[in-house]
Amino acid sequence: MKPTLFIPLFLLLTLSTALAQETGYLSMSWKDVSTKMPENWYGSEEAKAVAENVLLAQRDIGGWEKNKPYHQPYSEVEKAKIIAAKSEYGATFDNDATITELRFLAKVYEQIPDIRYKRAFEKGLDYIFISQYENGGWPQFYPPRTGSVSYSAHITYNDNAMVNTMKFLREIFSEDKAFSALNLSTELKTKAKQSFDDGIACILKTQIIVDGSPTVWCAQHDEKTLAPAKARSYELASFSGAESVNIVQLLMELEDPSEEVIASVDGAVHWFETHKIEGIKLETEIDEDGNKNRVVVSDPPASPLWARFYDLETEKPIFSDRDGIKKNSLAEIGHERRNGYSWYTNAPSKVLKKYPEWRKQTSE
Repeated sequence: MKPTLFIPLFLLLTLSTALAQETGYLSMSWKDVSTKMPENWYGSEEAKAVAENVLLAQRDIGGWEKNKPYHQPYSEVEKAKIIAAKSEYGATFDNDATITELRFLAKVYEQIPDIRYKRAFEKGLDYIFISQYENGGWPQFYPPRTGSVSYSAHITYNDNAMVNTMKFLREIFSEDKAFSALNLSTELKTKAKQSFDDGIACILKTQIIVDGSPTVWCAQHDEKTLAPAKARSYELASFSGAESVNIVQLLMELEDPSEEVIASVDGAVHWFETHKIEGIKLETEIDEDGNKNRVVVSDPPASPLWARFYDLETEKPIFSDRDGIKKNSLAEIGHERRNGYSWYTNAPSKVLKKYPEWRKQTSE
């Protein structure tokens, strides 16, 4: 075997080890490495090695998988598996996937103008365009999957997948300095603006209406009927006290909001106000078996909380195990889901705090 075949891998491992000692980036999460390293790091040999992994892992359709540590060195076997899967599966926006990789490529290109980075970025941007439904929504995964994960075809607000995608598009067409080095075409920026506007239209169309008044949203909506839809077995069709927050914040950030947008925000804020839960807090106790257990306890002066899910008929908080059976309290579901999922949130308080000033500005 020719010695030259060992040089790239040797250099990569040496550089990675040296950087790990200097910055500890190998022990960091991919999300932090992708955007939170010192600016000059993105022009380093280490960043170039990571960029090679990102380029290699980009699916043929343009996006990326989720939860992959692209900053870790790949073995030749791992690389072969990645290459084999490039055309077999689609990609996703779940857990900030695809958007995170695009942000990383933009940061590296700003320091190292390798045309491959720009082409990969534009291909990823095109993935955002082609995965958007005609109604303006985005699925969690595209092309949609079937079987037990068919819910990934739904319009997905869950974990802020659609909102994060739209915020990224807004940065593109508003010529955010983070992407200035890419010198994107006017055509791409125009497409980004249209895509964002279509997304806003979808948000307004999917808002749940009760007795003629807008309320909030479900964590996901059927991609055809736009009705609230369930996802995983314990994520039932419902009013969302969590995912609706970032949707409202996005609407409040729009310049010159239309009357429809104002009515949408007004309705959501009213819903948050009337569905807050006061006088309780979450605590973790140690049960008789020595396991940590999350419980709801009385606490009259506690700040308000909201349930993650509210029943579509009663508008009361609901909880569920993996069997999908609706329960009325956290205590009624099993230990695994009770302690392994976020059933309450205080996030709507951010909206309620900003709303008075926003409403005043829209009335001027």
